[in-house]
Amino acid sequence: MDSKTHLNQAIGSHLIEIKAHEKPDKKILIFENGEHGEDILTYQDIYASSNKIARLFLDSGLEKGDTYAIFMRNHPEFVAALFAGPTIGAIATLVDPRTRGDRLKYMLTDSKAKAVVVSAECLEQLEEVIADLPGINKVWVVYRPEHGKAVSSRFPSLNETLELTAWETVPQQIMDVRHPFQIIYTSGTTGDPKGVMLRNNRFGLYNLVTRLVWKYKPNDILYTGLSLTHGNAHAVTLVPCLSTETKAVFSARFTRSRIWDIARKYGVTSFSLLGGMAAGIYNMPVKPDDSDNPVKTIISAGTPAAIWEDLENRFDVKILEWYAAVEGGFAYKPPGKGPVGSFGKPLPGVMQFKIVDENDQEVPVGESGELISRMIRGETKVDYLGKPQASEEKTRGGWLRTGDIVHKDEKGYYFFNHRKGSELRRAGDFIQPDHVEKIIGEMETVSEVCVYGIPSESGAPGESDLVAAVAAFEGAELDPGIIYDKCKTDLEPNFIPSYLQIVAEVPKTISEKFMSRVLKDAFSRGNDNVFAFEDYK
Repeated sequence: MDSKTHLNQAIGSHLIEIKAHEKPDKKILIFENGEHGEDILTYQDIYASSNKIARLFLDSGLEKGDTYAIFMRNHPEFVAALFAGPTIGAIATLVDPRTRGDRLKYMLTDSKAKAVVVSAECLEQLEEVIADLPGINKVWVVYRPEHGKAVSSRFPSLNETLELTAWETVPQQIMDVRHPFQIIYTSGTTGDPKGVMLRNNRFGLYNLVTRLVWKYKPNDILYTGLSLTHGNAHAVTLVPCLSTETKAVFSARFTRSRIWDIARKYGVTSFSLLGGMAAGIYNMPVKPDDSDNPVKTIISAGTPAAIWEDLENRFDVKILEWYAAVEGGFAYKPPGKGPVGSFGKPLPGVMQFKIVDENDQEVPVGESGELISRMIRGETKVDYLGKPQASEEKTRGGWLRTGDIVHKDEKGYYFFNHRKGSELRRAGDFIQPDHVEKIIGEMETVSEVCVYGIPSESGAPGESDLVAAVAAFEGAELDPGIIYDKCKTDLEPNFIPSYLQIVAEVPKTISEKFMSRVLKDAFSRGNDNVFAFEDYK
């Protein structure tokens, strides 16, 4: 390769080419596959694979501005397909590998995807809807040994392209950092997800946060099992790793049962959690070697206050708590600083926060309201794909409307209360679900707990009856009477769930948030899996 002085490392594909030129043989990404071994990638590996796919895209008619989808778990081929896009100016739509049916059809249609790169493990889901997607004219399948899937005669294999030893190299075709790079969909906890268009300059923001907040050191080793279809895996792990040359380990999916073994095997010093993941790890049976691990920092968004200090002490780690959304907004609390339960303060000199009431008036310290934010420099803007009105409303008056109800203390630390419209009130008390979830989750048989509200049977306006959806560890059985006995012992009477909803697993969004609306839809007081407290008093 010749000199790369014309390239801009703020553009992902440019960064990969620069690093492949400077340090081609540096091992930078490890994809661990459990009993199936591992894949170790150098910068040159990533550059070559992504450039081969870029050539395939061009030869197949994909052009600048066209959209393609990546539909797979965390595999090396995901990264290659991701950076093939900006090489030619195509836009990657990142699709949660658990998506299927109408939701999958919606995302592929809404994004106007013309092609799909899919792994064999997700192919069945795609085949269920492909007949209803006439806009997709190309599908390439990635086959991996651990999937054990037979090669389909219906679609070409991407493996053949990646195995090429010679190909016509594609020069970088995009020099504008404002050119669209990818579409990431919101969680859609209350309805259809919205596609957020991100531009190449998002790399610059990730690198700023890495320098000011994550502060990785050269000998750090990062880890995530969060899906690369979610912004967290990009902001906390993938982009910082590639930019700072800090090695990172990826699993195909989050695995709380193996997370500490993975950390010990690879010397992981920092990993990332979201939503209910912290509680999931905390709920695992206590082991004598829990604190014997190399991890120093857990970078977490949404650590339940009720388990925060116990989690740190049990595993001998510190939590760096942060807050953000794919649309924007950013705050953080460094390890060991500020009050437990807070997500910190906005990034100084970069972001400004306000808490406002329904009339957009700022509320006093200690009172709750909606969090809104804006960039101190530059425009506060959200680009929802094909939804200009929603985009404008999201940033009405130049402030990003988060939809999160929060409060702050006298020292300026912010605390998350609940999503707007989802507060739980019972007999006048506001219920903190994480406290109830902690008490039930401490039981040895309990794997996951999600506490949510349903309209009170009393009919009192604004009041809720509490439901605790509970899942058992594999092979364990749940006894509602024993669960209620613990609740009666360890919870105030008003915090005891009105109902237990026994489920095989708690449904989650891609950001590992519990999908209470799915549980609500499945809930009925007469169901065989629903047990009323009234029957166990």
